[in-house]
Amino acid sequence: MTFPPSSTDPSTSAASSSHQHQTTQQQHPGLETLDTKTSDESTPKQHSPQGISIPKCLQDAKIATLPSTAYYIPNFISPEEEDALLHKVSTAPKPRWKQLTHRRLQTWPSDLVNNKLIDAPLPTWLTDPVITRLMSIPVYSYDDKNLFVESPHKQPNHVLINEYPSGIGIMPHKDGAAYHPVVCTVSLGASLCLNIYQSKEDGALDPQPAFRILQEPRSLLITTDDLYTEFLHGIADIYEDTNLSETTVANWNLLRSSWSFKDGTNRRDIRTSLTYRDVIKVSNLGNKLGMFSKR
Repeated sequence: MTFPPSSTDPSTSAASSSHQHQTTQQQHPGLETLDTKTSDESTPKQHSPQGISIPKCLQDAKIATLPSTAYYIPNFISPEEEDALLHKVSTAPKPRWKQLTHRRLQTWPSDLVNNKLIDAPLPTWLTDPVITRLMSIPVYSYDDKNLFVESPHKQPNHVLINEYPSGIGIMPHKDGAAYHPVVCTVSLGASLCLNIYQSKEDGALDPQPAFRILQEPRSLLITTDDLYTEFLHGIADIYEDTNLSETTVANWNLLRSSWSFKDGTNRRDIRTSLTYRDVIKVSNLGNKLGMFSKR
C-alpha cells in the first residue's frame, strides 16, 4: 500500500497528561494561521485563540492521495481548547458513559433508537468551538456554502465520544444509513492511524488497509462521499503504529508535525475522539415529554 507523493495543493481517564502539544508547526498551503497579532486585512476579524490554523476553504485541506473526498486540518483547535474538552469528557456524569469490553463511550444528546435521535440540543461545550468553527469554513473559495448545506438539519446534531486506551481499536465498519454522509472527527490526547478498508471482488473484506490516515491530537478529519458509503474504516488493536512515511500515510503532507514520526513509528497513548454527524431522522418525543412534565 503506497501513495505517490502529494502535490502542494472512533479504561482510563480521558484527561491524559501526555497530550502531544507540539509547538513547532509546519506551514501548509491555504492554511490561515490565527495566532497572528497583526491587524492587516488578512487577519480574521473575530477573536481566535492561539495555535489554530483554519483553511480559507476545505479544498485547501483536501487529502489528495485518497480516491474520494476527505479533508484534514491539523490545528483545528488549540491546546487550551483540547484541555477544556478533555476535562468536560472526563468529568461527565457516570450515567453518560457506556462501558464496552475494552473501551468506553458517550453519546450526546442521546443514543439513537431505531436509527432516530430524540430532538434535544447539544451542550454548549460540544458546539463551541467545534461546530461554530466547522460551519464557518466554505467548501470552495468561490462561495460561502459549508459541508452541511445539503444535510437535513444544516449542521451536526449528534456527537459520539470514544475513548481508546493504548492497544485498543475498533473493527472495520460503516457508520450506516442513519446519518447524512459527512463525518467530522476531532482527535484529542494522542495520535493514531485510522485504517480505510475496501471489499474484494467476491464481496469479502480485504484484511489489508487500502489507505491509512494519521490523526494527530487537535486535528479535524472529515470523510464523505464514497469514503463514507463504499469504504469501511477501523483502528487496529496495536500499541504502536509502524511503517509511517509519505508513501504509506495518505495525509502525510498535511500533518502538523510529520518530523515527529520520522522514525516511522507512533507510540500510542489514550486517544479520545469526538465524532460529529447529522442524524437524518429526529423524533420530537423529547419535546412532548417536556410539555407533559410542565403540566
